[in-house]
Order: sequence, then C-alpha cells, then structure tokens
Amino acid sequence: MPQSDLVIFDLDGTLLDTGADLVEGLNHALATIDVAPFENADVNRLVGQGTRVMVQRALDIRGVAHDDEKVERLLTVFLDHYERSMPGASKPYPGMLECLDRLAADGMKLAVCTNKHERLARKLLDLLDLSSRFAFVGGGDTFSTRKPDGGPILATIEKVEGATRAVMVGDTHNDVDAAKAAGVPAIVFDFGYSDVPVTTLGADRVLDSYEGLTAELVHDMLAD
Repeated sequence: MPQSDLVIFDLDGTLLDTGADLVEGLNHALATIDVAPFENADVNRLVGQGTRVMVQRALDIRGVAHDDEKVERLLTVFLDHYERSMPGASKPYPGMLECLDRLAADGMKLAVCTNKHERLARKLLDLLDLSSRFAFVGGGDTFSTRKPDGGPILATIEKVEGATRAVMVGDTHNDVDAAKAAGVPAIVFDFGYSDVPVTTLGADRVLDSYEGLTAELVHDMLAD
C-alpha cells in the first residue's frame, strides 16, 4: 500500500472562521437565563475546549453560579440553535481551499481533529461542501479523550489508511500540546482563536496565512 504524509487540521479558528456563529449561539442560550451577551471579539476567551467548556467559561466570566444541570441545560439550547442555524456566517479562511488543493496534489492526505462535536463538525463541513477533501473527521466526542491529550491525534493517524507521518495544524495551545503529546510537529496560524500570543505556544512553526502552508514545508518538518 502506498504510504502518505498526513496533514491534520483543527476546525474552528484554523480551517473555518466560525467565531460569529459560536458567539451568536452562545448568546441565544444565555438569553434564556438573562445573562448579558458577549461580543464577537470575545471568542478567543471562550472557544477551544469544546462547547461545554465554552458555556462554563461564559458563566464564569459573567460571575454566574452554575452546576452540571445548568450547564447541560444551556448546552442543549446552544447546540439546538447552533445546528439549526448552520452554516450561518461560517466560512473558510482566505487561501484555505487553494492550500488544500496544493497539498492533495502533492499526494498528501488530509484529516480533521477538532474538539467540536463530531456530528456538528461533519455537518458544517458537509454544508460548506468540504467533507470530500478529508480522509477522516474526528470530533471531541469521537475518542475517549480530547485535545490537548495526544490520543485523538494518534487515533486520527491510525484511522487514515496509508498514513505514516503527520503534522498538526491549529491555532491554540490545545493543538500544540496535543501534537507534542503525540510526538508530531505542530504548526499554528496567528489569525485563529488563541487567548494568548501564538508565539508563546511552543509550536514548531507559526504562519500568518495559508500561503505559507506548503508541501515543501510539511516535508521539511517531517524530515527533521
């Protein structure tokens, strides 16, 4: 069987700009308990660990006491509204489609490893006509652990037939820490949803656009 290098992408803040829709869905849920809404600019403080943590962070920031029951109730409202509103304003980042074309033309396989619910990740990719580009899509509920644990990355590599080596492309510490735990190189973009400067994350490469993500770069990183 031919062996291929694998490029694994995070979803929110990496492949797709989904921030406005996430914040809108969160505000819809918070309005049911009269909690003040967030601005789109707050997305970096909220996302990255999955939707449950997003709800918990929002309540903590607003100083609202919560237990598992309250979080679960708000999460259900959020997920229902968010899914019904898809794809909303979510869209690929500039240059992303062309980058995927270049990598695929060079024989690389592509996959998604996100902390978003797998069902939501797959539906969003379907609605944006992107699913066929990826050999595998894994979400935060696909495996027994989620990023920053390295398990989801290792499991993603196992799921992609013929993949032998991989790099992880993301935008937050979850992606970098998961890559380190899995023993694979990490690339981060500086336009995503990190709540700290991406230069402090310890990634192997920091890029400011998809133009910089080339097959040559991936080959060089995997050869190190």
